[in-house]
Amino acid sequence: MAHYDLIIIGSGPAGRAAAIQAGKLKRKVLVVDRKDRLGGVSVHTGTIPSKTLRETVLNLSGYRERSFYGRSYRVKDDIDAGDLKARLHMTLDHEVDVLEHQFNRNHVDTLLGMARFVGPNEIEVATEAGDTSRITGDKFLISTGTKTYRPDYVPFNGRTVVDSDEFLEMSEIPRSLVVVGAGVIGVEYATMFSALDVTVTLIEPRDSFLDFIDSALIQDFTHQIKENGVDLRLGSAISKIEDTGQHVEVSLENGRHVRAEMLLFAAGRMGATDKLGLEAVGLKTDHRGRIEVDRKTYQTTVPHIYAAGDVIGHPSLASTSLQQGRVAACHALDTPTLPESPWFPYGIYSVPEISTCGMSEEEMQEREIPYEIGVARFRETSRGHIMGLEHGMLKMLVSLKTRRVLGVQIVGEGATELIHIAQAVLNLKGTVDYFVKNTFNYPTLAEAYKIAGLDAFNRMPIPDEFKVKKAK
Repeated sequence: MAHYDLIIIGSGPAGRAAAIQAGKLKRKVLVVDRKDRLGGVSVHTGTIPSKTLRETVLNLSGYRERSFYGRSYRVKDDIDAGDLKARLHMTLDHEVDVLEHQFNRNHVDTLLGMARFVGPNEIEVATEAGDTSRITGDKFLISTGTKTYRPDYVPFNGRTVVDSDEFLEMSEIPRSLVVVGAGVIGVEYATMFSALDVTVTLIEPRDSFLDFIDSALIQDFTHQIKENGVDLRLGSAISKIEDTGQHVEVSLENGRHVRAEMLLFAAGRMGATDKLGLEAVGLKTDHRGRIEVDRKTYQTTVPHIYAAGDVIGHPSLASTSLQQGRVAACHALDTPTLPESPWFPYGIYSVPEISTCGMSEEEMQEREIPYEIGVARFRETSRGHIMGLEHGMLKMLVSLKTRRVLGVQIVGEGATELIHIAQAVLNLKGTVDYFVKNTFNYPTLAEAYKIAGLDAFNRMPIPDEFKVKKAK
């Protein structure tokens, strides 16, 4: 029976980072994955596919150039599902190839099959060929990610009524689409296909969406997506979904009705833990299949078992999962490491992009922190004019007491790249003065930081050292 220092179940971002870290520490490590290829949900149905699809849509549709050349402008007149999948498959193949190379280079063993615990330090792995093997380990990391939530009232058929995993396998682009669930996944796909001029209805049972984002940003974002053609229906609970064969009929509890060629159900995900045999090691999950951990070490209630990534819940980002996996591996293998930084960026790859770091205005008010706001519109920047940007904004929140920047929110082109400037300043405890006295390349969208910084600076009380002393 093979024995390892660390056994990792799942090869998504958390499992990948943990395996490479363990390999670099020259420990014997095994990665088990239930799919026929490594990479996990992130590579095959989640992060990488959706972002690749977004880039393909924006490129082929000519969306970014329409402000100059008109709404009818297209790079390719007839875009079909094959066009979307071609780039997707190339990207996924490259991602898997890079991952396999990294594992080989760091002497990480891999085994494809379904793993389940059969004892405190032992797992059984069943392969698709019908073989089973038992393996023991000193430490374990569960990084199995999530699976789609599929309620009974939704008549999934894999063609016209699909979940977010099946959506990528569409045989043709629908002319109309209903997206149920205005979470990150639902918003990303709804706005993506709206850019392809698909008629999109986005349904959310709650009266608000993306509540963790600053409300001013959501107002700006809502205006933009409605202008782009998304029919956003908030406070619209669903009473019935019917697949008629020709189209999908959706009845809402408020009496309204929606018809479309395809329905994407994207209302939530569940921790992929039901087949792990956690009862054999005394681990329990919450109602969504997620595992509770110590958020500093990612250790579960069973000391030699760790969990990281989406399977532990919030924030459920590929970026944070990478960090969690590395930290978990170091702690499991008794290796000191740097702690995670307190501020990390959120990125929502919708059309337009949203990205934030730090506190929202609502959080500042809840904590009763006196603050000032600085705002920059992308259309106010020369780079914005050059790119033809009609929308987009950067909002900066500054403490009046310490002058520290405590939050930055961005909506618009390049938001997920621009946010890292804010991340650096926040984690280094920088003040608004940084943006006032530093020079930014011109013309760039990053210049919006300078504009927002000056906007806040000019509203704030003047520091004593800058007050003009009048002659007596």
